[in-house]
Amino acid sequence: MSTVELAGSIVVGVESASEEVTFTLTEAGSADRRAVTVASVPEALVELRARCERWPQTAAVCDDVLRSIDPDGPTRAGVITESLAYSTLQSGPEFARWLAERGPARMPAIPDPVVASRDGDTLHVRFNRPQRHNAFSTDARAALLEALEVARLDPSVTEMVLSGNGPSFCSGGDLAEFGTFADPASAHLARTRHSPALVLDEITARLGRRCRAEVHGQVLGSGLEMAAYCGWVQSHPDAVFGLPELSLGLVPGAGGTVSITRRIGRWRTAYLVLSGRRIDAETALSWGLIDAIE
Repeated sequence: MSTVELAGSIVVGVESASEEVTFTLTEAGSADRRAVTVASVPEALVELRARCERWPQTAAVCDDVLRSIDPDGPTRAGVITESLAYSTLQSGPEFARWLAERGPARMPAIPDPVVASRDGDTLHVRFNRPQRHNAFSTDARAALLEALEVARLDPSVTEMVLSGNGPSFCSGGDLAEFGTFADPASAHLARTRHSPALVLDEITARLGRRCRAEVHGQVLGSGLEMAAYCGWVQSHPDAVFGLPELSLGLVPGAGGTVSITRRIGRWRTAYLVLSGRRIDAETALSWGLIDAIE
């Protein structure tokens, strides 16, 4: 086996999977969760090296978090570890650089960012910011938690469906809101004390695959992270999946280092973060990131 060190402790294997490397690249198809099939290994390495050299701290922290979390362990412990790393990066130079490059931004006021309805024993919860591809915001988080509490506390709810109105399920965190936290410690407490991930995990523990996500369009960042907590993820053929946080100088912050790793392993999760690549529904199904295409 050959390995290539990209930045700090980020080591990529080539052609032969290993437990020690961050992930392995191959041009041959592979069912091994440690391996990612790419069209050209040399071209993929050039791209990965460039990204890891531009965001070295974020890439290293991502690798540290994914190696530290036990996907079979308690969800809360993993979410806490992830959030502490995310908060650290929020005070770092790579996130500050992204904020400077983005410039001032204004959050649009969109009423009813999440809507819920009951159909017999089924609770339907829908993201409802279609103008922004259901980008996830603080007000959306509060509304989502309020809706999820019904499924969490009401035993008469025997099925819950999480979906999104408009062209996408959820395109991830609303970038216009990033950088508005008072300080990293306050942001950590808000993320972990008011966490949709933890509630979705609890609902899935009760309902199993009857806690279902129906996804389409953009399924990115926090949208993908939350969907992965559901017991069953059903995808439209047009869906694309990805974790774009590295380019912001951040790691996944909505529990994805736990939920996505449980589904596809830390190796392919690391690839999604470090490469910034999006995958289609067929690839997501073959990896186990989703459960069905309909």
